[in-house]
Amino acid sequence: MTNLPIPSQLALEHSERLALLIRNEITAAGGHISFARYMELALFAPGLGYYSAGSHKLGKNGDFITAPLISPLFAQCIAKQCQQILTAIGRGDILELGAGTGQLACDLLLELERLECLPDHYFILEISGELRGRQQELLQERCPHLLTRIEWLDSLPTQRLKGIVLANEVLDAMPIHCFRMEDNRIVERSVTFNENGFAWQLTTPASSTFIQQISAILTECPLTDGYESEINLMLSDWIKTLADTIEQGVMLLIDYGFGQREYYHPDRQQGTLMCFYQHHHHANPFVLPGLQDITAHVNFTTVAESAMDAGLRVAGYTTQAAFLLACGLTGFAAQKELSPVEQYQQNQAIKVLTLPSQMGELVKVIGLSKALAMPLLGFSLFDRRHDL
Repeated sequence: MTNLPIPSQLALEHSERLALLIRNEITAAGGHISFARYMELALFAPGLGYYSAGSHKLGKNGDFITAPLISPLFAQCIAKQCQQILTAIGRGDILELGAGTGQLACDLLLELERLECLPDHYFILEISGELRGRQQELLQERCPHLLTRIEWLDSLPTQRLKGIVLANEVLDAMPIHCFRMEDNRIVERSVTFNENGFAWQLTTPASSTFIQQISAILTECPLTDGYESEINLMLSDWIKTLADTIEQGVMLLIDYGFGQREYYHPDRQQGTLMCFYQHHHHANPFVLPGLQDITAHVNFTTVAESAMDAGLRVAGYTTQAAFLLACGLTGFAAQKELSPVEQYQQNQAIKVLTLPSQMGELVKVIGLSKALAMPLLGFSLFDRRHDL
């Protein structure tokens, strides 16, 4: 795409190696693969995918900025919610999924230390070697005295967890299947390639689960011909696996997304698929494979239904703005004496975190609890479970 920054020759060669891998798989599969498989390879192919290769992804020099990088206030508010949960169950552990740069882990641990409510262990499940290295470097620099509590994992812990599972902007990177309504029926938008590169191809859905789940959505959200969107078929199993990992505690999932009626709203004709490259966002997942992030918003109704099927309770659902304010955002912001420049920077950060036009309304927080029936602080201001 002409409006995107031009990658280095080395980066382009890397992207071409991944593209060749994907083209070979498409050929072996008979001419097309599901978009979910394409997205899985583009993001996670060993040594080549966006999250498994060694390029900077987050921050000013990366492709996008997440809430923990905007201000430590984000982590301080999360810490307040964690304090309530850890106190209720009598200590416990925190498991963070996909910890990014490590900024959330660092600020969260330092705030929990100040609150005298440190977890026994802080587990980080990270599949990216590059991000794991950045996390270790940051935590060594900022809180070396807490490193004995931190443990990096390659897979979910074998022992059942008492405490908190935390995932900030993790679900939106899960591979999704794409579909289109055509002649009043569901067709899958698969991926093929031609002389111009990768391209969409309409196919008959290969999975009965695909048809069943979209058909169930259509009973609530009638969609007209030409409507395009996506569905995450992995989400239910993912939630169940995490639920089985927890003995007692809360899952806090924070991500861009909507309840189902809003997700499949008639006006959202092109779905939520989005790509990010060096702080440019666009909707073409077929350019620069391996160099750009590919995301889709989360259907939080599916999250809630899957959680209940797995024996969890939906303890709350709200916007990021409401969650942060309920956890004391304004109080944290007023704690320190700041210079005029620092005060301005903090005010700007708060706007990004809370304004409806920024992250405040688009990002949602859902709390899923197990063996812990208590009101959660973060949902006390504005609980939107009725939107699920």
